[in-house]
Amino acid sequence: MIYLKAFSHAFLHALKNLLPIIVVVVFFQLVILQQVPDNTLSMALGLLIVAVGVALFLQGLELSIFPVGKSLSNQFAKRGSVPILLSFGFAIGFSAVVAEPALIAVAQQAEEISQGRVDALTLRLLVAISVGFVIALGVFRTIFGFPLHWFMIIGYMLVVLVTFFAPEEIVGLAYDSGGVTTNIVTVPLIAALGIGLAASIRGRNPLTDGFGLVALAVMVPMITVQLYGIIVFSGPAPDAELTLYSGDSDVGRHVLIGMLLDLATMLRDVIPIILTILFFQYLILKRPLSNPPKIIFGFILVILGLYAFVVGLKMGLFPIGSSMAEQLISLERYGFIYLFAFMIGFATTMAEPALIAVGQQAEQAASGKINGTAIRVLVAIGVAVGITIGVHRIISGGSMHYYIISGYTLVIILTALAPRYIVALAYDLGGVTTSEVTVPLVTALGIGLATHIEGRNVLIDGFGLIAFASIFPIVTVMIYAIVMQWYTASLSKVKS
Repeated sequence: MIYLKAFSHAFLHALKNLLPIIVVVVFFQLVILQQVPDNTLSMALGLLIVAVGVALFLQGLELSIFPVGKSLSNQFAKRGSVPILLSFGFAIGFSAVVAEPALIAVAQQAEEISQGRVDALTLRLLVAISVGFVIALGVFRTIFGFPLHWFMIIGYMLVVLVTFFAPEEIVGLAYDSGGVTTNIVTVPLIAALGIGLAASIRGRNPLTDGFGLVALAVMVPMITVQLYGIIVFSGPAPDAELTLYSGDSDVGRHVLIGMLLDLATMLRDVIPIILTILFFQYLILKRPLSNPPKIIFGFILVILGLYAFVVGLKMGLFPIGSSMAEQLISLERYGFIYLFAFMIGFATTMAEPALIAVGQQAEQAASGKINGTAIRVLVAIGVAVGITIGVHRIISGGSMHYYIISGYTLVIILTALAPRYIVALAYDLGGVTTSEVTVPLVTALGIGLATHIEGRNVLIDGFGLIAFASIFPIVTVMIYAIVMQWYTASLSKVKS
């Protein structure tokens, strides 16, 4: 009865979060395109299944991943073994990312479009090893209390420096690879690890020390993939020239189909995490899980929720989203494309399960300093602005280098100015925007634009929108914190 009540509450909450997407789709179909899609019934059913999936997933998180992650962190912290904690961080990071569906899809697209110069498996392993290493580094930071902002400032200075030397064919892909490492399974687990560790160590603050692992997981793959690109693109070019992608007009649809998974893929996504947890729980800690039936039930809900989630997206949003993007391009009225990019960026972000989960965690950890709903709106505005700027880059043919370097230079400046309590959370929020909802839509939009606009190269221009969706939420959240800090200080002066 308790589970049923919690499910119904989560289901209604999910329906409310999907409302912006429905509004965007209906507005563009009826007002801009002035036609009713043939698959209206399928779309409505798909949205209903999405809501069921989100409700199951969030309930499963509360029963399994969150408590297990926090429990393991607490037990490792009590043992005080730094090597074991670092090993656990690496294993969680690697196992969660190596089978990440969005990363697999992006890597396969990159191998096909680059005509084999980028190897899909090598790319995935590089990203997974990078994330494993950086989660271990983040655990090290939390244990010893090093401030996150120095890690991020130095890290993104390295990102910008490497971007300056990286070939243009790899830049967009590298930033997208960083963005897709964080999905609706890995984000809650990594967040639970950081928060649990910070809460169990005396002198650590869950808000300033617990968040930040997701941010690091996004940043480091950007460096390693660009270094990989410098190596693979420094050799002789293949016989076929790397020109405008000559795939069929349904390339966006194929990308989406490749990213929509069946139940077996959901199991593959979750099993590495389960095996890692069991290994450390039973072989390292040599302790049984507390309340295994509840945890098993929670993992089943997570898997079923994920499956329902992506099936619903496949039936409801992706077919209509892909066809709308193609139709808007054929209208040759780019203002509508900008409007679509902004509105769909905002709507999909507001419905993002990982953002909902992390927003709730942040609100609990902040003890009144942060409102979860306000944070979600700020992040959604950031994603909308970012995707719109990214779309403008594709339409105008601008260099990815200049846009990215400018964006992260702004982030570095804001990091130095922002209050310390918001820095880790702001970077994490930039990472959680690119999950199962956003990645397929944004990837399809970018590849669709690059395919249909004359003179664009899909490898150079088609990738990169995910990067913009990750940068600008960091900017909006930090600006908000800086303004609120200034406002509070001004108010205090007036009162005194």
